[in-house]
Amino acid sequence: MNILALFIIIPILTIIGILCTKDHVGTRLVSAIGMGLQLITSIVLIFMFYAERNAGNHADMLFMVDYMWFQSLNIHYLVGVDGISVAMIALTSVVSFAGVFASWEVKDLPREFFISLIVLATGVFGFFISLDLFTMFLFYEVAVIPMYLLIGLWGSGPKEYSAMKLTLMLMGGSALLLVGLFGIYFNSAPNGGQLTFNIMEISKITIPMEAQRFFFPFTFIGFGILGALFPFHTWSPDGHASAPTAVSMLHAGVLMKLGGYGCFRVAMFLMPGAAHELAWIFIILTAISVVYGAFGAIWQKDLKYINAYSSVSHCGLVLFALLMMNETAMDGAIIQMISHGLMTALFFALIGMIYGRTHTRMINEMGGLMKVMPFLAVCYVIAGLASLGLPGLSGFVAEMTIFVGAFQHPDTFHRVVTILACSSIVVTAVYILRVVGVLLFGPIRNEEFNSLTDAKWFEKVSTITLIASVAFIGIVPIWLSDLIRMSLKPILDQLSSF
Repeated sequence: MNILALFIIIPILTIIGILCTKDHVGTRLVSAIGMGLQLITSIVLIFMFYAERNAGNHADMLFMVDYMWFQSLNIHYLVGVDGISVAMIALTSVVSFAGVFASWEVKDLPREFFISLIVLATGVFGFFISLDLFTMFLFYEVAVIPMYLLIGLWGSGPKEYSAMKLTLMLMGGSALLLVGLFGIYFNSAPNGGQLTFNIMEISKITIPMEAQRFFFPFTFIGFGILGALFPFHTWSPDGHASAPTAVSMLHAGVLMKLGGYGCFRVAMFLMPGAAHELAWIFIILTAISVVYGAFGAIWQKDLKYINAYSSVSHCGLVLFALLMMNETAMDGAIIQMISHGLMTALFFALIGMIYGRTHTRMINEMGGLMKVMPFLAVCYVIAGLASLGLPGLSGFVAEMTIFVGAFQHPDTFHRVVTILACSSIVVTAVYILRVVGVLLFGPIRNEEFNSLTDAKWFEKVSTITLIASVAFIGIVPIWLSDLIRMSLKPILDQLSSF
């Protein structure tokens, strides 16, 4: 059996196992076992990938499987991975595993909750391994649709409004994306022959420039909406604020990464000419996302909104770096996707744990939490330090690589915009240190908080898994950078041909 099949089979078996459970205890146990097996499989995949490369297999994609799905439109179930895909699969596995333990105490319709969560993760896994545009879009929709149920049924606050807003915005992005994908498909055989959705085959031909100019914005914006591209980012803060803890973790930590991944794997890789011509427009928009998201976080009082606007800023950095189209910046963009996925999942996990005890997310109602919940407080400090880019943690590696790569661009416009984007580092430090100071130190404002308890064992499993991943990347970043760089060459070669 091809190992990539396990990333679809294990979730399906897990869902079947959940349906056979009798109560929430069995449900969460089966979910934990399933996501644990998924995590182990992703680790095995990393070692297998390195073994293939060390054995001299330098194919662009490894572990490929190709089955015909719909012959008349030449749609295939075509899967395969390169180093970038492997890194994204590992991220998804870690966040999904941590998310199950962060949801350990969910007792309201637990079967339906965990099944929806696993369906979301399955869509993400399928997206990252897909090499057929139609199959990729199918898994994209599988990942997005459960968000409506997860927020609408298990969320808090104005959850119906947030679920509807998020769903409509992302469906709008899907509509744009579908136009772009069909545009690529109908221009995939400019010299005659059979049309195809195969990404690797399309990359070998040159789509006419007129078609590239027209369909590139549809594709880039379609994916970019999920990546919180300005001004289409407004769904993100509301969606995060109303989502339950594990859903916020997977949403910000994994689902938003589909946007950045799709932008470079599809839009830029298959339409490099338009990417060069139109990059300046999207560089401006992404720079606005970076700065606006950071300043937006400063003015928030709600912990989830602070982290949501921070995510807008950090995801903006991903698209910003990709558009620089050089190896260092794009390497930094992929590392940033991994780093942000881990640290924002950690943030949302901790916010959920703090809210479960204090029943408030307003920072001006809290204070002195370090005295009553030292473990969670220390974890929050570590997450904050990773977000502001402390050396030794993953955030520093990602942001330094991005800004060094962006400033390597010889054009004055790119360098000026890079300097503006760099200002987000200072702004990020301001709101992170402000929140840490108000939330964790000083006197306890509410006497009832004196009786709060610290993290339980399953909460420690969730947070330690994420912190260990953030620290490992920060201390030993070379393995991740090598994994990414060996797979960037085909994309860079394609972009440099124009």
